[in-house]
Amino acid sequence: MAIYFMQEILTPSEMAQADRLAGNASALIEAAGRAVARAIFKRYRPCRVSVLTGPGNNGADGVVAARHLAQAGWPVDCIPIKMATAATVKRAELVIDAVFGAGLSRDLSTELANLLRAANRLVAIDVPSGLDGATGAIRGFAPQAELTVTFFRLKPAHLLYPGRALCGEVQLCDIGLPDSVLAEVAPKLWRNGPGGWRLPQRKADGHKYSAGDITVLSGTMNGAARLASAAARRCGGGMVTLATEQMFTPTETGLIVRDTPLAELLQDPRRKVWVCGPGLGLAKAGDKLAALIAAHKTIVADADALTACADAPERLRGVAVITPHSGEFSRVFGEIGPDKLTAVRAAAASTNAVTVLKGADTIIAAPDGRAAINDNAPPWLATGGTGDILSGTIAALLAQGMPAFDAACAAVWLNGEAASRIGQGLIAEDLPEALATIIAELAAG
Repeated sequence: MAIYFMQEILTPSEMAQADRLAGNASALIEAAGRAVARAIFKRYRPCRVSVLTGPGNNGADGVVAARHLAQAGWPVDCIPIKMATAATVKRAELVIDAVFGAGLSRDLSTELANLLRAANRLVAIDVPSGLDGATGAIRGFAPQAELTVTFFRLKPAHLLYPGRALCGEVQLCDIGLPDSVLAEVAPKLWRNGPGGWRLPQRKADGHKYSAGDITVLSGTMNGAARLASAAARRCGGGMVTLATEQMFTPTETGLIVRDTPLAELLQDPRRKVWVCGPGLGLAKAGDKLAALIAAHKTIVADADALTACADAPERLRGVAVITPHSGEFSRVFGEIGPDKLTAVRAAAASTNAVTVLKGADTIIAAPDGRAAINDNAPPWLATGGTGDILSGTIAALLAQGMPAFDAACAAVWLNGEAASRIGQGLIAEDLPEALATIIAELAAG
């Protein structure tokens, strides 16, 4: 199983601070340029190279890379962007983009965009020029890189779309910066993975209620709630009840279905964790969510519970975790805009709920500003019902005592890993058993 450690991600300004704290800028530039050359040696055969250099450290890295390539016998032209022409760029078999790097905060000029468009094959230093390193957004234009070489820690643009797609293969290189600088930089963003959280362990003398009692609210269409219940059961929930107003006989052996009124269920102190929203129906989701909040329950809110709070995010205060996709997020909080990370952090702060913006680059943010980017989900996870599985997974981990941010991060990663193992053709019903297998492997170390 592939394990991704929860490593810090640095914004461009944090990376600049790390560089300053380390000192010896000339040694860092030399190491960075040498790392770029080595990455090219490993991937490409000798060919004619043009290195486009900008005015800052990114350009200086490019000059060093050009020197190492030339010393190895490669034909290299090192061209400041003010002297480059599209015809010159087009003649090169490989272009090294050492123009702006991750710190760009304005749109590229038309002239520079045309230069980069002329490249046949491109290697970027840090990020392709034109990408905002802090957000992954395109500033006017950014070229498609085959390879991006970056240093010390990844930047948000390496993991957030559309930047992630334009970076191509990303190689993270050590250039001698000590990890000790991170204590002063104090980053609050991580790449999600098992190194950042620990799954709950059952106690030898425990019982089903000590592993958590989870109640999933169900509407007339009970399929979504049943999926959430299946995930909660497979991911360690001790007792899982599907609460419905319309009694039915489940096909799943062991699934408890109750048609007891919500007010009565809320009186049971063992029912601490609730899933509210999947398949619940807009007509009732808002009132039921409000009742759960008033009863001070631990709530995972998704789907109809979120749409019921459209343009009223304050109605979500008191919820532990919310899991919107982009459409639900926009209905509640307004348009996301190009800076997804800031938008999700603001949503978490305004609702005091851990916020999971689901997508190919899922962002998990805590109210205190901590955030993680998850990048292990394959495209085929985007199918009906997988969000319900995620809600049930989060609920199971909350019920077993995981803090909300950790539970959300773990559940998102587990669902991505499970989908990768299952492969194309996945349907939501495939996930619970695969989740149980992965949890068992992690528990075994």
